[in-house]
Amino acid sequence: MKNVLAMAIAGALSLSTFSAQSTEIVAGEQAMRIAQESMIIDTHIDVPWRLINDWEDVSKATQRGDFDYERAVAGGLNVPFMAIYIPSSYEDNGAYTLANQLIDYMEALVYRAPEKFAIPHSVDDLFAHKEQGLMSLAMGMENGAPIEGDMEKLYHFYDRGVRYITLAHSEDNHIADSSYDIRQTWGGLSPFGRDLVLEMNRIGMMVDVSHISDKAFYDVLEITQVPVVATHSSARRFTPGWQRNMNDDMIKALAENGGVIQVTFGSTFVTTMANQHRARIQRLTREINERLGEGTPEAVAAIEKMREENPYPFATKADVLDHIDHIVNLVGIDYVGLGSDYDGVGDTLPVGLKDVRTFPNLIQGLLDRGYSEEDINKILHGNTLRVWRAAEAYAAAQAE
Repeated sequence: MKNVLAMAIAGALSLSTFSAQSTEIVAGEQAMRIAQESMIIDTHIDVPWRLINDWEDVSKATQRGDFDYERAVAGGLNVPFMAIYIPSSYEDNGAYTLANQLIDYMEALVYRAPEKFAIPHSVDDLFAHKEQGLMSLAMGMENGAPIEGDMEKLYHFYDRGVRYITLAHSEDNHIADSSYDIRQTWGGLSPFGRDLVLEMNRIGMMVDVSHISDKAFYDVLEITQVPVVATHSSARRFTPGWQRNMNDDMIKALAENGGVIQVTFGSTFVTTMANQHRARIQRLTREINERLGEGTPEAVAAIEKMREENPYPFATKADVLDHIDHIVNLVGIDYVGLGSDYDGVGDTLPVGLKDVRTFPNLIQGLLDRGYSEEDINKILHGNTLRVWRAAEAYAAAQAE
């Protein structure tokens, strides 16, 4: 074990020469050991969409992005959920085709490096892959647009390995209202969305309540027969008024359902200052343009200076840990997990958690705050596995 640990530490340090997103590893031996011995599940990483726009072979070390195989191994990440992300513009506009293309990309990774990757179809597969030294490229669909109102498409994606669906994304769709969309088309779930949730339950597909409106969230909890997940959401207490995160009552309701909120890392989700930064820059830009005249040399220079004086306020690892602490203090250790949104939030990741190498940093932070190894393992994988197993068990019972 010491040799494995030494290799992991050496790998974590040496990878800084390969990655433009390198960050310091500040974890001690215990945190490094936990990272390498445990199963780490990250329920949301946007590698597929990154690759369709900027292809790199992530089975090797890469110069760009937040994920590649080498960095993931160094960080101990062995179950990254690959997000099959479908932009809202694809609703009724090729979503099914795009989703299949993104899944093809993941299958191509396995074909390219079968000694490194495998696609799991069950919880048991995760343990089998870990035993074989393989990284499980689990898949979740971000935005249910590819279902296109057709249950046969749900079955198709389940057969291809998709194990959760985020019902909507940045706009209302045919399934549910989005937390971002002021229209609130359905007042929660659509009639088809209600049927879809129950059918997802029946076949063992986890329901992801991230991105949907508060009303849609409560609609899901009213009808679901199994626990649900919020695969990349954080606590609204730290970003008041921002519906993309979950308020305390929602977190309590999720816990009563037996579900899990997987805390996400993007600074916008984590602190009010980062969450409001874009609006602040836009307001200051408008004020300068109104005072000096839009497009004038004076305005351009003033805007450039203003931006230099107002750099992006990155969150820190401690801020992410505050979200975990808050959820644990509110509802207990059994209802929180990790959903980083690596490769999905641009250059907004917190100091200390800049890429997939840095899970040991998070683990060290949890140790420093008094979490036991048992509790840390619940956060890293145990809670998410419980929900996944519950979905499998319910589906098996319906098939009898």
